[in-house]
Order: sequence, then structure tokens, then C-alpha cells
Amino acid sequence: MVRSSRAAWAPYLLVLPTLVFLGVFIVYPMVQAFVLGLTDPDTGRLGAAPVRQMISDLHFVPAVRDTIVFTAIAIPLQLALGLAMAMLVQTRFAGHGIFLYLCAVPIGISDLAAGLIWLSIFTERGYLNALLFAAGRVAQPAPYLTYDQPGWLLAAVVLTEVWRATAIVMLILLGGLQLIPRDYLETAHVFGAGPWRTLRHVTLPLLRASLQTALIIRTILAFEVFAPVMMLTGRLLPVLAGESYLWYSLYRNPHVAAAYGTLMLLVSGAATWTYLRVLRPRPGEVAG
Repeated sequence: MVRSSRAAWAPYLLVLPTLVFLGVFIVYPMVQAFVLGLTDPDTGRLGAAPVRQMISDLHFVPAVRDTIVFTAIAIPLQLALGLAMAMLVQTRFAGHGIFLYLCAVPIGISDLAAGLIWLSIFTERGYLNALLFAAGRVAQPAPYLTYDQPGWLLAAVVLTEVWRATAIVMLILLGGLQLIPRDYLETAHVFGAGPWRTLRHVTLPLLRASLQTALIIRTILAFEVFAPVMMLTGRLLPVLAGESYLWYSLYRNPHVAAAYGTLMLLVSGAATWTYLRVLRPRPGEVAG
């Protein structure tokens, strides 16, 4: 009787450390930030004063716009490149192990280090200008990361994140591809389906779970992009995470900073819910 009672409690005891970790380091800070973002700093009571101050901030609308534009450009690029790289590795071509290793190297590079690397490329005396000058394409260095070049500012941040984080998408999708039974692909080939039709009607539907995971992870992190933006553009390209940091460290106002953080949390939660609804595996589909 005692042994059966212990066996019944065993699963709960096994997940208890994880639940404690999530509660202390994830749930509690989220609740604390939500309450702080809705607390009037003058009266100490719950109110919308920090939210109103956030919305009236001069950089609020540009930060929302730039964050959404960055996410809308970077995520499809990472998804397309990650899928192409994963399918290439799945072919097991000669040297695919070295290719996989080289593609995965940027995963070990921090956001800040990635920003420094690409700053050395796009700065006025960086590698890009040096290459163009040596090739005779420009007569003098061109300033790319300046206020009057918003397109280049956004492009530099997008390229940095695509270079650094596409490998994460590739590894997730590669794991999904390896779970797809070869019988499905061979059947499609027998019935005369070409590579594009096989990808569209067989591979992608069976990759719903992996696509869902990759999109959720990368979308959440895209809304929180910070270090590459600050390193490459400073405040010339305002984003939500950057504004939250500046309100906390520069303006010494944790209430508005928490309001920005809560906004990022709500937007990320909405995107996650959308992915879970749209890309949920259908009955009978392989979880890949």
C-alpha cells in the first residue's frame, strides 16, 4: 500500500523542481512586472498612469512599428533559410556534417558579440566599405548606420539576427524532418509528385509541430531583440525592448519600463496563441 502510494506521487515529485523553477524565475517576475506596470508611482495604487505615460512617449509608436517590421521581415527569412538548410542536410550529401557544424557556429555567439561583428562590417570604416573601395565601386566610404539611412539600419539588424539565429530554426526543422517516415516521401514519388508538390503537400503538413515550435521561439525572441539594435543603431532604431531598458536605466522609471515589458509579453502571448491555433497538428498527422 505504501509502495503504491509512493508510485502515485512519483510523477508529481519529478516535475516539482521544474515547477518551482518556473514559478520563482518566470511566473513571479511576470506577475511582478504586470503589477509594477499598472501601479501609479505617485500614489502606489493600481492605475493606468504608467501605461498612459508609455503611450504618450515620443518613441512609443516608432518602437512598436520598428519591432513589428523587424519581426515581419526576420521571421519569414529565418524560416525559409532554416528549412532550406535543414532539407539540404537531410539529403546527406558529401560533407553535410561539416556544413551542419559551420551553420551551427553562430548559435554559440551572444547577441552582443553578433552586433559587434556586424558593426565592424557596416561601420563607415568597416569591411563592407573597404571591400567596395578596393573593388573601385565607391570613391569614399559610405555611412550606412546613420539617421538618414533608416533602411540600412533595419537591414543591418535583420542581417545580424538572421545570421545569428537561423541555425536554431534549422536544427528544430531538421529534427522534424528526421521524424517523417520515408514511406510518405516514397509514396509521393511513386505517384509522380515533384519536389515542389512533395514539399507543399507532404513535407510541410508533417512539419506542423516543428514549424510551430520554431515560430514560437523565434517570434518571442524577435519581439525582445535588444543587444544587436543597441550595438548597431543606438536609439536611431527604437524597439520595445530598447525602450524598456532606457526607461529603467536612463530615466529611472521602472513603472514605464514594466509597462513596455508587459506589452511585449502580451504581444508574444498573442502570437504564440495564434501559432498554436493555426499550426496545430491535425488528427492522423505525424508529429514532426
